[in-house]
Parts: sequence; C-alpha cells; structure tokens
Amino acid sequence: MMDFSLSPRAEEYLGRMQTFMDEAVYPAEPVYVAQRRELTASGQLHTLPPVVEQLKADARSRGLWNLFLPDSTEPAHGLSVLEYAPIAELSGRSVDIAPEAINCSAPDTGNMEILHMFGTSEQKDQWLEPLLDGRIRSAFGMTEPDVASSDATNIATRIERDGDHYVINGRKWWTTGLNDPRCSVMIIMGKTDPSADVHHQQSMVLVPVDAPGVEVLRSVPVFGYHDQHGHGEVLLNDVRVPITNLLGDEGSGFALAQARLGPGRIHHCMRAIGMAERAIDLMTERAMSRVAFGKPLAQQGVVQGQIAESRLAIEQARLLTLKAAWKIDQVGPKGARMEIAAIKVAAPRAALAVLDRAIQVFGGMGVSDDVPLAQMYAGARTLRLADGPDEVHLRDIARGEIKRHLPS
Repeated sequence: MMDFSLSPRAEEYLGRMQTFMDEAVYPAEPVYVAQRRELTASGQLHTLPPVVEQLKADARSRGLWNLFLPDSTEPAHGLSVLEYAPIAELSGRSVDIAPEAINCSAPDTGNMEILHMFGTSEQKDQWLEPLLDGRIRSAFGMTEPDVASSDATNIATRIERDGDHYVINGRKWWTTGLNDPRCSVMIIMGKTDPSADVHHQQSMVLVPVDAPGVEVLRSVPVFGYHDQHGHGEVLLNDVRVPITNLLGDEGSGFALAQARLGPGRIHHCMRAIGMAERAIDLMTERAMSRVAFGKPLAQQGVVQGQIAESRLAIEQARLLTLKAAWKIDQVGPKGARMEIAAIKVAAPRAALAVLDRAIQVFGGMGVSDDVPLAQMYAGARTLRLADGPDEVHLRDIARGEIKRHLPS
C-alpha cells in the first residue's frame, strides 16, 4: 500500500525549509535581480550574485545542505526520495536561487550522484568533495547539435584510448552550468567503441574545463533568457585526459546516464510543481486585487475557472510525482521507470498550463519582467525537452502498457 506521509524527521526538515524560504529566500529575490542586472551590465553575465553565497552560508547553518543525496555523510540526514520531494517543490518556488542555496541544483545533483555511486576514491577527492562543499560547479555534456540527441545512441563525440590517456573530439551544447566561472569539470558522454552493440558504445569521462582543447563557444539562450549558469556550447578538440578519469567501465555510459537521470527527473518535476504553486498564488492575488467590468477578477466566472483548473492540475501532477518518488524508494529507479516517464511528461505540462493561465490573468504584465511568470514559463518549457523529450517518455509508457497485454 502506498503511503506518502512524512516521518517526523522529514517533517522537521520541511518546516525548516519553509522557514528558510520565508525568512531568507523570498526577501533575497529582488536583491538577486538587482545584483544580476549590475553584473550583466559590467559584462559578467554568468557570475553568481553575491547574495546567493550569503544564502548558501545561511542554509548550511540551518542544516539545509545536500538534502538530495540520501546517504550523504554531509550531513547524514538519510532523507528518502519521497521525503526530499516536497523540499524540492519548495525550492522550485524560487527556482533561480533556492536550489543552489541548499546545494541541490541541476546539473550538480546528478553529477554528484554519479560520482557518489561510480567514482573512484581519487575522483571523489578531486571533484565530489568540492561539489558537496559548494566550492565549485560542474556540467554534464550529453546533447549534441549535429545529431538527434533524443536517441542517446546517436552521440557522435569520440573518446579514443591513446596509451594512458583518452583523446576526446566532439561538440556539445545545452551543457548546463558550463558558462559559470565556478564550473571546473564536465562529465562528457561519448563513444569509446562504435563497433559494440548500441547500448555499450558509450562511456563517460571527467574533463576539466581548463583542459587544453576545451573551447566554450557560447551560452545558448532560452527564449532570450540567459541562465546565470549558462547552457554552454563547447568544442572538444583533441582533449586529452588520463584514463583514470573514466567513470565506471568502458561501455557503461548509457547505463550511467539512466542511473543519473532517474532520480534527477523527480527533482525537476517537484521543482516544476513548486513553480506552478508560486504561479497560482500570484494569479489568485492578482485576481483579487484587479477590477474589470465592475467587479474584481476573482469574481469573474472565467477567472474562477482558470484558478480551479490550475489547482486540479497541480494536485494531479503532485500525486503522480509522489507515487514515482515512493516507488523509487521501494524498488529503485529501474523498477519505477514507467512512473518516472509519466511524471516527466505530466509535471511540466501541468506547470506550463498553470503558468499560462497566470500570465493571462496578469495581462500585459504577465509577459514582462516585472513578475517572474515569463521567465518561469521559459524554464518550464525546456523541461519538455531536457532529460528526454515528451515523445520518448510517451513511447516508453505505451510500450510498457502494451507489454502488459501480451501473452506471457
């Protein structure tokens, strides 16, 4: 029987996170915007506004740090995926700063999990520890501009053995986090053995950003917005790294990608629900304060319908996401594959629908930068592509459903 109730320990963490949001994160939002604007004007588009470092120190003092990693030793909190899910949702209400403030932002979370599960002692000392400590950032290089990356077996980047080194050649983009000056390492996925079967051709290697041959070409904007961390396009030209930079075994890249993406999709989906909750709050407050045609918008039937439909969408998406989190805890990401695929489609759809209604209720202000709705919409829209497009997940869901009806 499914049980979504939180343990007293998890309830305490959630309450602590709510207090942190109210006391520190929400008041820091206008400061972040102002500092980001000043940094951008001075040519530092991807430099972290100082207020976030202050929030990180505050979060650590409150014991809100690395909560995504269940058996992390810093701290040894022991939160399950289900218990972490509502904390991720709360962070999604201020998605630009809250996830990083508690050191639980993508792509670092997925990269830390990969290093935690598959990294050698040396790799953990060099990269995992400073990531867990929040001293550096990282990037994940999987998507490529020249192939349909929805099919990861298409990856064309080559990773070739040369003595005690690997030589890497290829081009990646949407390498989130790469443009941040603090980004020190990329996890690059490429082909080590094109002659192997399609799911054992790829491997993952750790590539320092300052390695010779790494050329960061640009930050790719999303609907005109430049993420503070950037979505980098990068050229890898005869980049040499020691063979000790291999993650796992040669040919295990596809399996490692699945291990990395499963729990991370829960994080994305809960943050998307948090965005939707923030949007319905803003929409309702706006509807109560604006008068049109002789009465507040909140008394107009059409607006009431938009608010009601938004609440339904949020609750449905949250329940499905909690079910996926619960199942991951019970049987692991592989056993929860169908549920993960389902939420990866359902949660961004729900968030986008709510954000769209909120924008409509705000009118012209909704598409401006005076409120966060337009930027949140841009971010949520990318989730229908990131970590696999809707079509791939729908295909997997359909295949699973059909399989249940085949003769055993």
